Amino acid sequence: MSSTSNIPANTPHILVLGMGGTIAGLALNPEQTPMQYQAGQVGIEALLGQVQSAIPQGIALVSRQLANIDSRNLAEANLTDLGIAVREALMDDSVKGLVITHGTDTIEETGIFLQVTCGKLAQTQSKRVILTGAMLPSNAPGADGPSNLLDALRWASTSIENCPGGIFAVMGGKVCMAMDLAKRHARALNAPIQDSPNSPIRLVKPSWLSGVKAVQAAWNEDLPIPQAGEWPWIEILTSHAGARPETVVQWLKSDVQGLIVAGSGQGGIHDAWVKPLDQAMAQGIALVRTTRTGAGATLQNIPEVDSIGCCASGSFTAPRARIALQLALNAAKQANLVGKPLTWQDFFARIADLPEVW
Repeated sequence: MSSTSNIPANTPHILVLGMGGTIAGLALNPEQTPMQYQAGQVGIEALLGQVQSAIPQGIALVSRQLANIDSRNLAEANLTDLGIAVREALMDDSVKGLVITHGTDTIEETGIFLQVTCGKLAQTQSKRVILTGAMLPSNAPGADGPSNLLDALRWASTSIENCPGGIFAVMGGKVCMAMDLAKRHARALNAPIQDSPNSPIRLVKPSWLSGVKAVQAAWNEDLPIPQAGEWPWIEILTSHAGARPETVVQWLKSDVQGLIVAGSGQGGIHDAWVKPLDQAMAQGIALVRTTRTGAGATLQNIPEVDSIGCCASGSFTAPRARIALQLALNAAKQANLVGKPLTWQDFFARIADLPEVW
């Protein structure tokens, strides 16, 4: 294991970026109450120290602490810093792959962010960027962090012939595309990946690999990373029984730039919200419709014809659709500044219409 200060210049290495999370958490009483803990307490070098003896020979590591937070508090500025660090590393010939330790609560947001802003670069540079985390704090009996970290390090350094470069996630002995992460269980050890299209890391499934290659073939240009102060303000609303129009009307009085509506079933929106949401779009507020169910694609004009300008989220959950909309709005703004007449809908469709991996 190496740190930035003592590795010889230009030594080929895996860069490990620490973002905090449960994998870096500590429980006050790990034997009795391991789920009462504080996330983001242990530094990345200490986490690597826990697995140092098991790291395969020939793998040089460099670690860098970008943040050490509870991921429920993830901010857009954290994503900007991470995206810039990942892009710089992908362009560094001495970096052969990246591992990012991250909290699982918002790992799905980071997964789609990295795919959309760094996915093509990772592919063309033939490097893997691996997100990993844990569901148990680092000092809990049977903590899952060390094994997940080791698996991520191995996957980042595995021969590129086994799987192309790209943005992936590794947990519980499985690998998925990071954009497919979705935490749908509060406590299961592999919660962020258990319902995602995945493959065992030690024997890659041909069907999964074919899906990965289809996504990469369709994704032909990364979107710009918003600067810390340039992220559009987007909120998520969940349609429900007894919904009132006032819920939407209140947002019309704000500076919000977009709304994600998690509808019932196939993304259906309560009748009480239809008129104020149309008014929101008339005011220039971007609107994306998804499903509150947590699984299954939301399709354009299903179950009813969408209002002009409203986009469906495809297979993305509301948190991922929110990040996608932020990046689409920013990309449209940057394109318009250089005279390209592209809309946020153009960019959002590029993201939402990516092939699904099975």
